[in-house]
Amino acid sequence: MAWAARLRGAAPRTLLLPLLLLLLPPPPLLARAPRSPDAHRRHPVRRGPQPWREAPPSSPASAPTAQEAPQPAAGPRPPRCGVLDLLDGPSAHNRQKRFVLSGGRWEKTDLTYRILRFPWQLVREQVRQTVAEALQVWSDVTPLTFTEVHEGHADIMIDFTRYWHGDNLPFDGPGGILAHAFFPKTHREGDVHFDYDETWTIGDNQGTDLLQVAAHEFGHVLGLQHTTAAKALMSPFYTFRYPLSLSPDDRRGIQHLYGRPRLAPTSRPPDLGPGAGVDTNEIAPLEPDAPPDACQVSFDAVATIRGELFFFKAGFVWRLRGGQLQPGYPALASRHWPGLPTSVDAAFEDAQGHIWFFQGAQYWVYDGEKPVLGPAPLSELGLLGPLVHAALVWGPEKNKIYFFRGGDYWRFHPSTRRVDSPVPRRATDWRGVPSEIDAAFQDADGYAYFLRGRLYWKFDPVKVKALEGFPRLVGPDFFRCTEPANTFH
Repeated sequence: MAWAARLRGAAPRTLLLPLLLLLLPPPPLLARAPRSPDAHRRHPVRRGPQPWREAPPSSPASAPTAQEAPQPAAGPRPPRCGVLDLLDGPSAHNRQKRFVLSGGRWEKTDLTYRILRFPWQLVREQVRQTVAEALQVWSDVTPLTFTEVHEGHADIMIDFTRYWHGDNLPFDGPGGILAHAFFPKTHREGDVHFDYDETWTIGDNQGTDLLQVAAHEFGHVLGLQHTTAAKALMSPFYTFRYPLSLSPDDRRGIQHLYGRPRLAPTSRPPDLGPGAGVDTNEIAPLEPDAPPDACQVSFDAVATIRGELFFFKAGFVWRLRGGQLQPGYPALASRHWPGLPTSVDAAFEDAQGHIWFFQGAQYWVYDGEKPVLGPAPLSELGLLGPLVHAALVWGPEKNKIYFFRGGDYWRFHPSTRRVDSPVPRRATDWRGVPSEIDAAFQDADGYAYFLRGRLYWKFDPVKVKALEGFPRLVGPDFFRCTEPANTFH
């Protein structure tokens, strides 16, 4: 997103440009070659880079696209992003959280960065120190680490460049666009570009403050969109503010993606009470109780929560991110979700981000770690009889929820908290899947997985049946357990 530069005290453009042309060194060879524009470019707010620029004198709803030139302001007003924010629109007031995610995140926590070129107003050591401080704003509240490298490719490539620079979003000289960054999981993930022609400063408001701009852009590079929360670093409005710090909204957003900082092995974590509502998916170390062996158990429930996979058994939870079991797991689920019963029968996350748990004839609802509802009777949901053996979120919009019990299943609507009908359908509709299952979940590619005992079936959403070659053992495929073979006939 774009912020407007402060032009007060800046040299006249006609005098500044010749000087800059002399000072700017020839462009070095970059680690990655320029890539041709693709379909993302038509939707820069959703998928592409986030340039900062000055808002036009009209209302935010008529903000220019990334390719339009900035318009002069009609009077004093705070600089802001000129690209339409994701929160604009009639449904904005219905959001449960203020922080906004880009839809991507890094699948590792140890990231490298490299500065390709430097602004002419500042010495290189100043720039390096400021970039490190801007990254530390995010690493202080997450498990993320950032290491500078001086050659080759890095995860985060930082460049001070000018005008056309190969990404189809040219800079415009002093004023206007200041910088842009690319989200994770996009075609130029990790790239951060600053306009070389701005008047970059550190710690004062007579130019463009590098620390605040860099910290904001690194928020985008890590996966955060703009927020409507006041005084947030990820707000589209630029306000010179020292000392620089994250707002509670910024912290909730980044911890939603990466969790809280790792605790030192010798430190004792504080107890989590019912009011600990930080949306992190991070939990305290294990209690002395020995967890079951993931290679030998039949799991009680499995759910995709915040884009990660959680397996539940006998009060413990295993957390997989990108197919990797995370450090500190398995751990007690009650440490993560205070008030949760010793074991759960089923779990799922709905489209609004609420997490539902079922045990016996009752259910619970959480917003992150914060209890919202429960225990409440299953009869409130229109179900007759106890137990939900499995819950499946189905469809690309997470708008289809199915409950399974025995050989039956129901369609459930979280918005109304009711099933379609108390009369179930037969589970034989799911071709190739056993009639009675223990757990179910959907992966990021749309495939459904059904677990029974130590086996699982993978269900094709296009062919609407289980794939050939299944069932397979859960342990070897998800937990890298050693088994003699993983085929069943």
